[in-house]
Amino acid sequence: MPDGVLPVLDVRDLTTVFHTRSGDLHAVNSVSFDLHAGELLGVVGESGSGKSVTMMALIGLLPSPPAVVRSGQVLFGGHDLLTVDKDTLRAIRGKRIGFVFQDPMTSLNPVFTVGFQIMEPLRKHMGLNKSAAWTRAAELLHLVGIPDATQRLKDYPHQFSGGMRQRVMIAMALACDPEVLIADEPTTALDVTIQAQILELIKALREKSGMAIIWITHDLGVIAGIADRVIVMYGGQVVEQAPVAELFANPRHPYTRALLKTVPSVHGQRAARLKVIEGQPPILRSAPDACVFLPRCAHGFGRCAAENPQRRAVGVGHDLACHWDGETEDG
Repeated sequence: MPDGVLPVLDVRDLTTVFHTRSGDLHAVNSVSFDLHAGELLGVVGESGSGKSVTMMALIGLLPSPPAVVRSGQVLFGGHDLLTVDKDTLRAIRGKRIGFVFQDPMTSLNPVFTVGFQIMEPLRKHMGLNKSAAWTRAAELLHLVGIPDATQRLKDYPHQFSGGMRQRVMIAMALACDPEVLIADEPTTALDVTIQAQILELIKALREKSGMAIIWITHDLGVIAGIADRVIVMYGGQVVEQAPVAELFANPRHPYTRALLKTVPSVHGQRAARLKVIEGQPPILRSAPDACVFLPRCAHGFGRCAAENPQRRAVGVGHDLACHWDGETEDG
């Protein structure tokens, strides 16, 4: 982004801990990133890397207890979302920041019609009367590609397919024309054809509205086709950040390189065996004081065990948290 252009969302050193019976879980550890108007930021990493927890923490969607945001700032529209009162946060979350959850069947209320659920934020945050809200809800369903939109407003969630329910969730998130849309793996449970339709829908809506989008996923193939910039998370930390083309052409962190090797390829005469990353993501019982990827890394050395690496710039818009320089074994 051009120098001097303020981000629409600026997250600084966000740290979140879960208090459990078996001890604390340090789920998010000093995460920082920003998001600019009109940008699509991809957030990638394995399950358990802290992607969803980070995004839910910054807009106050984590249950407390057990979750506690220990420190950080989330700057949006002149507010720090971590310190504003609950009414202000609800107003921002409902109107200016939209959220699309991974599983629409558990996010939609089964006892209310789809129309009622889309109309609710329109009446609460936009001040529309019932008739105007009904008309706008039908427009939204049509916008996300649901046929016979006016009639479908009377239907219940179970009367829609998985792909259609996800479209309904997107319509609800877009109801109040948000400045930021956060999509938490919204296509994971869908077949590839429906997934492609949802991705094309998001592209078209972004071009039409100019909203900024955070797209959370474990699928680097999806990110390659839609993102402007990518942050890679592991162990509740951002380990690499780069423009999407740069990340795919020149990945620097061992974890990013390992992730890219797990992406299936259709090139060549024979399909190669899929790569896997040996081991499991860490369960952090304390704040990390060493590299969280060290137990699974082929390039670790003494400094990695003694010091948790801090993010450093390695190119234009490209930074990573790693002691290894990519060429030598001694950092």
